[in-house]
Amino acid sequence: MKTINHYINKWMMVASVTLLLSSCADLLEEQPRSSFEPGFFETEEGVRGGLTSMYAHLRYIYGQAYYYNTCQTGTDEVTYAQSADQNFLVMDLSGQGVIDASTSRTDALWGTAFSNINTANGVIKFAEEAGVSDALIAEARFFRAFDYFLLVQTFGGVPLDLGAGELEFNTNPVRTSVRNTVPEVYTKSIFPDLLAAVNDLPASPRLTGTATKTLARLYLAKAYLTYAWWLENPNNIPTYPETQRVDPDGHDAQWYFQEAYNIALEGIDNPGPFGLQETFYDVNVAENDRNNELLLYADHTETSEFYNGGSLTYGSGGAPDNFAGWMMTWNYTVIRSSSSSSQWANDIESVRRAAIQATGRPWTRMCPTIGAITNTFADKSNDSRYDGTFTTVYRTNIDREPVINGPVYNANLMEVQPGDAILTFLDEAPATAVQYPTPTSQGANIGAGILPGRADFVIPPSGISRIVYPGLWKLGPYRTDSGNGLGQPNAGSTRPFNIAKFSELYLVAAEAAVKGATGSRSARELINVIRARAGKWRWDNNGNQEKIADYSAAMIAATPQEIDVNYILEERSREYFGEGYRWFDLVRTQRWNELAGSYRIGGSNYGDHTPQTVNRTIQPYHYLRPIPQGQMDSMEGDNSQYQNPGYQ
Repeated sequence: MKTINHYINKWMMVASVTLLLSSCADLLEEQPRSSFEPGFFETEEGVRGGLTSMYAHLRYIYGQAYYYNTCQTGTDEVTYAQSADQNFLVMDLSGQGVIDASTSRTDALWGTAFSNINTANGVIKFAEEAGVSDALIAEARFFRAFDYFLLVQTFGGVPLDLGAGELEFNTNPVRTSVRNTVPEVYTKSIFPDLLAAVNDLPASPRLTGTATKTLARLYLAKAYLTYAWWLENPNNIPTYPETQRVDPDGHDAQWYFQEAYNIALEGIDNPGPFGLQETFYDVNVAENDRNNELLLYADHTETSEFYNGGSLTYGSGGAPDNFAGWMMTWNYTVIRSSSSSSQWANDIESVRRAAIQATGRPWTRMCPTIGAITNTFADKSNDSRYDGTFTTVYRTNIDREPVINGPVYNANLMEVQPGDAILTFLDEAPATAVQYPTPTSQGANIGAGILPGRADFVIPPSGISRIVYPGLWKLGPYRTDSGNGLGQPNAGSTRPFNIAKFSELYLVAAEAAVKGATGSRSARELINVIRARAGKWRWDNNGNQEKIADYSAAMIAATPQEIDVNYILEERSREYFGEGYRWFDLVRTQRWNELAGSYRIGGSNYGDHTPQTVNRTIQPYHYLRPIPQGQMDSMEGDNSQYQNPGYQ
């Protein structure tokens, strides 16, 4: 089957920006188009081109590191790292700057989403005249709902009228805008579009990676769940534009929790070609990308710069490159070993930058909190998800071309061979105290510690800092064209950025059940499907070796008899750590301040292994992001009431 990626750059997107970036994403085939006119969508070619641009627009959101930062930094999972600039510092809400309309990088979402929404409006309006199937129109309806769902969670109420009427295709620049309320966005756009998508999309994708019933069911269930929380509003978080938390269709929060549960179970029971992978490792290992657990992703390729949408040798640090994985990759290339066995020479770059999943290009902008390592992933023996999420061992690659000739000596001046561990982040504090040699250069040049009899330098969980920390293995790069060398680690990742997974149907249903939904499966039963899978191992990243083990019984036994929302959030973090889910999860459940109001992390200097407790100031108005300054500046007339409160 052909992949959607095959078509994306045949139809390259060009933005024709208006006030709301409301003219649609323009496409290039053989002749550039500065804009879409309605007649273009009255052809099957035009409809298919518009649909292809919708898949392409995902690259401008997912894998875009500055937007990714807004979804992770400031949560219980992630804080800023040593090399962070203001794009990252302000999002931490720990006194390093202020989030405002100019500093919040959710501008990446605003511009891209509205451009795509207008394209979807055009396809939906004119596609029937082109004689295309309802299934193709349903793809456009899915993406319109997809973007509006992102927008309403991020900004609150947003405009349904882009200049030509609500949900109408706009071809003329406009400099005025009216924001709809949150209930209007859900009930006029998101729910009707997703219901139509569930009805009309095929069970199996028309191309690898295109939208299906299962994907639409997941997003409908998530939308119902999120809207139910919004109606309930347990912590009195303000909304904007101000409106009564009353559903226009007359349903209460409990009705929506129940519908979220029902739709999620429909997805589980009618999976089509989708399902859970055998192990958590299989979900995220690069060689198994685009597997049947993945319902949607922003795709890339190493076979062609044209189809990839970016350089295959040196990434630009901007969309459409997939460069999010660089952010939580620390500068491991500073690590040094020794050419001498008698005294520490600090002269061998034993872990070089390479295009493999465990390493990649280091930017040191974001790092995990100590609590994420010690609390969220407390069980590192039975639960495979810690091992399948982080790079915890950095191995020498001196045998890769250009070869570094040995011998090479490491901790305790013990000799190491190609592929041996140079630095290990320990799972827990060892019985024997870690000794940190001075100066820091004698600790692998990064202030790492030593244990007796070990050739690898070590850092226990309490020693994780803003400058040295476990990397995010699951987002690491992968290339098949590296040969015997180090490959192209400076390029953007050519892997897909995963957006939606089949596993989330279980977690959505479980959360709805905790909130009172009833049916054939309890929250504990649903969670245990995911936890049982997490107990199955086939590979040990830490040991770099096969590990055939099944601890699913122990995982199930450890599940609490009574599941609450916080436990659901813990499971979501274990399953989706670092994938861009966390801010949305904490905001939806109104647990952001409770779970992320403080965190622990070491300092920004090598050798700083003393954890500090950092407090955040998370105000109720922070539960919405500011409308981007570019939008505010482009509007005519009095726009003083357009901005979200707290950012005015």
